Amino acid sequence: MTKVITYGTYDLLHYGHIKLLERAKALGDYLIVGVTADDFDRKRGKLNVQQTLIERIEAVRATGLADEIIVEEYEGQKIDDIKRFEVDIFTVGSDWVGQFDYLNEFCKVVYLERTQGVSSTELRSRQHEIRIGLVGESRVINKFAHESQYINGIRIVGVCTKAPENLNAALLKLPLVTASYPELLEHVDAVYILSHPSKHYRHIKAALEKKIHVLYESPMALSLAHCKELQTLSRTQDCVLSEGIKTAYSIAYNRLILLAKSGKIGDILSVEAVCTSLQDIDYSDSKSLEHTWNSMTAWAPTALLPVFQLLGTQYTSKQIISKIGNEEMRFDKFSRLHFIYPTATASVLVGKGIKSEGHLIISGTKGYIYVPAPWWKTEYFELRYENPQENRRYFYQLDGEGIRYEILAFARAIDKKQHHNIASNISEGIVQIMEAFVQRKDCLSLDN
Repeated sequence: MTKVITYGTYDLLHYGHIKLLERAKALGDYLIVGVTADDFDRKRGKLNVQQTLIERIEAVRATGLADEIIVEEYEGQKIDDIKRFEVDIFTVGSDWVGQFDYLNEFCKVVYLERTQGVSSTELRSRQHEIRIGLVGESRVINKFAHESQYINGIRIVGVCTKAPENLNAALLKLPLVTASYPELLEHVDAVYILSHPSKHYRHIKAALEKKIHVLYESPMALSLAHCKELQTLSRTQDCVLSEGIKTAYSIAYNRLILLAKSGKIGDILSVEAVCTSLQDIDYSDSKSLEHTWNSMTAWAPTALLPVFQLLGTQYTSKQIISKIGNEEMRFDKFSRLHFIYPTATASVLVGKGIKSEGHLIISGTKGYIYVPAPWWKTEYFELRYENPQENRRYFYQLDGEGIRYEILAFARAIDKKQHHNIASNISEGIVQIMEAFVQRKDCLSLDN
């Protein structure tokens, strides 16, 4: 019996895929089809895969051409599979000519001509294009625009800003660069909101009322009532309201949260998160602070994410201790937050006027998870135990600081009519902390 093996993503399975599988099947008696896993696709730079692994496997199975379907999960697996399944022929499309000649040492390699005029990339690009407008004064807008280039079906069409000097040359060349938010809303399907947090409620509400999808940098608003109003409005308008905490979309971060929840370190008793970035800020200049995010709004949503995801939002008490740089603007140089839960504690340190080790430590009854600085750009973390021989290290590639994954999730949510990736109770929990800070509830201020 002649065994044949081939590999592919098989996203949006089309006529070209089927013809290639038919020709592969004709090479032997038994066809093994390797479908690439989501994580492996991301490592290879394939971020725009539209279907889940299960959907893609089922599509291949439905062709009736595969005698066996396996999942490709790591670099070098092809050699392992060829040996394990005693494969006679490895085959792949002709666009890979020469790339797999090294496999001739293990089996025969055959390159098959692809069907012309059809590809998954073309099919994805034909889908409805999402026109996005950018809102805000931060230079991060330039990063967002750059990362959006990696996502099919996304087109940046305009910017609303009161600080055009912060835009790069590419954004300044867009058809629409304006200070008028209503004007921007007339030309877009979705907006990315990075305006000052005090304007989020107004900007998000105006977009949702026009049935425009919203991706916003957390926090959503500065009061819980406004937060709940916007969540309700997004549902009634059938619009996506997605929270932009880039860490939440990192493969490594999601993996460590799952491991923590699975009991790998036992019962979680403590979470400690530190996010700081020392910046030169004139705290006496209230006018310049109008467009500047304070320490709480800039960093607390990220730092609170693992706390609320692992321990929940039903803490029994909290305390916010701040060093205030400008009382009028509620601008803190740094803030430390303490949370008491029935069976655990959490500590968060955020600051733009302080520098500290930006790590994340999740402590449990069996061990702990350690994520080195800067943990919010998670690529690597460790599970550590009393016996060092039991320690485990995990590495994951992070492209574009996680921003492109965030954009991809937003585009998919719009396409599939889903709501945001971060649970609504966590969004509300973040806003409650912002409201407490603004109102100075459960807050202490250090002397200047």
